[in-house]
Amino acid sequence: MANYKIWVDADACPNPIKEILFRAAERKALPLVLVANQMLRIPLSPFISQIRVGSGFDVADQYIVDHVAENHLVITADIPLAALVIEKGALALNPRGELYTTDNIRQKLTMRDFMEDLRSSGVHTGGPDALSAADKQNFANSLDKWLARVK
Repeated sequence: MANYKIWVDADACPNPIKEILFRAAERKALPLVLVANQMLRIPLSPFISQIRVGSGFDVADQYIVDHVAENHLVITADIPLAALVIEKGALALNPRGELYTTDNIRQKLTMRDFMEDLRSSGVHTGGPDALSAADKQNFANSLDKWLARVK
């Protein structure tokens, strides 16, 4: 499994999702790398590591883009980051279990840009709902599907 790896855009990744990822990395003996601009609490494991990047806009994202490769999985809710890693042959999964692919990323980017335009014009669009038990289960199921392919 040396050519498979999971990257996490960890600054905004919910703790319950990180816990699912920690268990999966241990169970599958798969490298898991959390990238953040702050130190994180991670289990002591030969499979789990963290990279601390400097603070600044999209510094963690750029680190991931610079190091991701084909067959890697990136955990992120950041749609522009997802688009960049997909261009490099990786897959992206958001913390609610939705897989970003070449088939759906353009639509996601278009909707994101539209919502950003609305917000910049003064329209209050609200934020995402809190992470639910169903979201966590969807994430775990999507992750398991990817893990089943990397055996």
